[in-house]
Amino acid sequence: MLKIAPSILSADFANLGAEIERIQAAGADLIHVDVMDGHFVPNITIGPLVVSAIKPKAKLPIDVHLMISEPDRYLDAFKDAGADIITVHAEAVHHLHRTLSYIRSLGVKAGVALNPSTPESAVDYVLEQVDMIVVMTVNPGFGGQSYIHAMDEKIKRIRQKIDEKGLQIDIEVDGGVNEKTISRIIEAGANVVVAGSAFFGSQDPNAFVQSLRRHERP
Repeated sequence: MLKIAPSILSADFANLGAEIERIQAAGADLIHVDVMDGHFVPNITIGPLVVSAIKPKAKLPIDVHLMISEPDRYLDAFKDAGADIITVHAEAVHHLHRTLSYIRSLGVKAGVALNPSTPESAVDYVLEQVDMIVVMTVNPGFGGQSYIHAMDEKIKRIRQKIDEKGLQIDIEVDGGVNEKTISRIIEAGANVVVAGSAFFGSQDPNAFVQSLRRHERP
């Protein structure tokens, strides 16, 4: 089943509580939190304090995407803040297997993200430690970018790896998700999509979510 994860990167931070309610009222499945440090990616966003602030209002799992250098230093802080899923970038850690195992030991789901130029082989030896693989379909750092079509094949190859091993791993696509790209994303094999500017820029978020769901596989 398709899972939809609106990203609060595009939310109105002056009314963040109301924006969380808006995500939940629209029928989404996850609350996606993009954490950027101005070093690993060219932007600075939020930290554990914001996650802890939205946790009391969150009826959906909080999906934290760490686009930061040295993410191991902050895993406990984000777990304590209320993260249900913590994703780190393969490019940002020295010992990916160890990091993913530690995330799971905290009692939360572990995700690994791959930038567009990172081959899918980066996850070959950590599949047993992963609950979700995030395929970046834009270069991370800013919302509102266009989907990189070459990522279709990467998604397909990752789905094939997962299916061949008989594992239950979500594939999340982050970047350029909208009504025009959703069909190709699902066809490639992803089952979780992050939508930021497309969701919050919609006049009717509920209708937007439903428009994505219409493309679910039967």
